[in-house]
Amino acid sequence: MANPPGGITVSEHTSILSEKAHCAPFPEQIAACRSLLNDYIARIDADSGALLSEWEMEIKRPEFRPGAINLACYLAARQHDLTGLQNSLSVLGLSSLGRAESHLRQSLAAVSATLDGLSGLPATWPDPSALEAGLEHITTDQAVFFGDYPGGRNTRIMVTMPPQGATDIAFVEKLIEAGASCFRINCAHDGPDDWSAMIANIRASAEKAGRQCPVLMDIAGPKCRIKSIDNAEQRLLRGDRFRLLAKPGRTHKRLPSITITFPEIVAKLHPGLQVWIDDGKIGARVVELIDDGAILEITVVSDKGKKLKAEKGINFPAVDLEIENLTSADLAAIPFVAANADIVGCSFVQRPEDVRGLMAELAKHRGDRPNQPLLLKIETGMAVRNLPRLIVQAGSHHPVAVMIARGDLAMEVGTERLSEVQEEILWLCEAAHIPVVWATQVLETLLKTGAPSRAEVTDAAMGQRAECIMLNKGPYITETIGFLAGILHRMDRHQFKKTARLSALTSWRGPQPL
Repeated sequence: MANPPGGITVSEHTSILSEKAHCAPFPEQIAACRSLLNDYIARIDADSGALLSEWEMEIKRPEFRPGAINLACYLAARQHDLTGLQNSLSVLGLSSLGRAESHLRQSLAAVSATLDGLSGLPATWPDPSALEAGLEHITTDQAVFFGDYPGGRNTRIMVTMPPQGATDIAFVEKLIEAGASCFRINCAHDGPDDWSAMIANIRASAEKAGRQCPVLMDIAGPKCRIKSIDNAEQRLLRGDRFRLLAKPGRTHKRLPSITITFPEIVAKLHPGLQVWIDDGKIGARVVELIDDGAILEITVVSDKGKKLKAEKGINFPAVDLEIENLTSADLAAIPFVAANADIVGCSFVQRPEDVRGLMAELAKHRGDRPNQPLLLKIETGMAVRNLPRLIVQAGSHHPVAVMIARGDLAMEVGTERLSEVQEEILWLCEAAHIPVVWATQVLETLLKTGAPSRAEVTDAAMGQRAECIMLNKGPYITETIGFLAGILHRMDRHQFKKTARLSALTSWRGPQPL
């Protein structure tokens, strides 16, 4: 970041304060820290004001305005490296601002007032309720999006409804009894008759249990998939090659060929471009452009190899896929979704115009009914970059939440960066006062085999910081819901968002003799 006014760097400020802690009068240390903080506040206020002025005309929901204001302030603050300021505040025993996402400006005001008071100046602290309002709004919307929660557990559990949910109400009742709080219907599968039966069973089962269990209908969006395959019966190993074509062509005597559901992407390929297939099970690199497409070489695959299969997803991380957000299948599903869903899932949303297009289509079929809450699924690098604008566009007109859809997102931003990106999304959404879903492959081994891996248990515990965790379909879904509910109940004692709760430890009780 640029130097603070006065020409002194943050590291120099911190060094000076550290020295003063040992050899200078305490009031000088307070004055230096107060000056640095006030410089930051002035810059953050100016930058956030400019950002908010760009959003102002769009915001139609008064309930969203406080979140938009705080989001602008948070974005302005996080354009700077505040670690030096944090160190300076910590030396004085004050808040390091590390848990201020939902009330950034109020936290700055509180620390500033404390420094004023320590300096002997008049001090006015913000109303404590101003520091709580953001989290209260998140908690209110959490119930709207993800239902109630049993057994004193705060983080909700979303279950992706399998076909069995349309025909077996006793199965749905077991899911709710195990701890499910809301249900996801994937509009990429089944159809209106099955969806109607699933919704009827969910609502009847929830009413029987005295529970509120909203139904999310997930509009599939433009996920790019393998459309056709030619000459691909054999497993591909590292170093093997295949052709990616804009349209089906003549069979090649040696190389397998595939086409994809969005052939216009082929024109954007270039040598060296990385491509991922089937959620990263196959990685390939473009090695040559040809008249009708490109030749790719396998760079990542298991030792036993993998077959190319139709309908598997294919990701192009370095390519911004500026394609229409709503497919013909989506448009056909929207009338049913607008009439029956409690929440609308927006898959592969990337740009504000994608949100506007979906809102317009839903409005055509809503009549005088209120706007449905929208769940934005963040699955691409472009969606990450545009996330503040997506939130403002949706939240200005509808209640809004975000899903961290880690399957495609990992392919798009890179698996090494996924852990960082999912954290940043959590922070940004808390700043905007909106709830978050932690999704994709949560307890996947338990779901499929009945026994969890150690790593995925830790992942599930990390998900407790979100307002909801989504589980996919699997033969052990009931057992997985109960297992996850137990993890969340335990973690709720120790953690809330980024704040560690100092509840009593139970692993070491009483004297510990040597």
